Amino acid sequence: MRRSDRLLDLIAILRDGRLHRAEDMARKLGVSMRTIYRDMETLAASGVPIEGERGLGYTAKAAVTLPPLNLTDEELAALHLGLAVVAQGPDADMRAAATALAGKIDAVLPEDRSSAPLAPGFATGAFAAAARGFRHMPVFRAAIRSRQKLRARLAEGQILTLRPLKLDYWGRVWTGIAWTEEPAEFVVLPIDRIETLEVLPGLFVDEAGKRLADYLAHHDGPSEGRE
Repeated sequence: MRRSDRLLDLIAILRDGRLHRAEDMARKLGVSMRTIYRDMETLAASGVPIEGERGLGYTAKAAVTLPPLNLTDEELAALHLGLAVVAQGPDADMRAAATALAGKIDAVLPEDRSSAPLAPGFATGAFAAAARGFRHMPVFRAAIRSRQKLRARLAEGQILTLRPLKLDYWGRVWTGIAWTEEPAEFVVLPIDRIETLEVLPGLFVDEAGKRLADYLAHHDGPSEGRE
C-alpha cells in the first residue's frame, strides 16, 4: 500500500469523530504503531485537524473556523483556490505573499486545532496540485445532487465509473466518496488525483449496499462534510 493511500485510510477511520487507539489502527492497516505515530504527525502537519496523543488515541473533525470569521467549506475553498492561483503566478513577490498569507491564516486558527490550516499538505503538495483538483469540484458536486454517473481517470491511469456520494474537506485535502461500478466497492478519492472527469448519460438510484448511508454505517459513524 502506498503511503498516501494509507494516510487516506487513516482519515476514513478518524472521520467518525471517535477516539481511535494507535494499536487498533496499526492492526487494521497491517503496520507498526511507530508507523501510525509518524502518520499522525504527517496528517497534523499537512492540515488535517488531528486531536490526541500517543497512549491516549486520535480523532479528527472536519470543521473550519477562523476567528473572527466562521467560514463554510465552500468559502474556505474559494480562499484556498485564490491562493493557489496567485502562488502559481509569475510575480515572485505575490507568490511569496500567498504563501505567507496561508501561514498567517493558520496562525490565527483556534488552539484546539478543530479547524484545518492552509499550509501545504501531504496529498496536495504544491499549490499547483490543489488548483488542478479544484477544476473537478463543480462537476463532482453537481453529479452528487443530480445523481449523475461519472467516469474518472486517475493520475495513475485507472479508470472508474462512479456513483458520486459526498465531498469532504480536510484542510487542503478534498476527497470524494463514491461507489464504483467495477470493482463494486466504495472508494475515497483525493480530488487532485483525478486527471479527467466525464459526465455519463446514465443516472443512478439508491440501492441497498451502495448508498452513502451504507458507507457511513460501515465506517462506524457520521461524516463531517457538507455535501
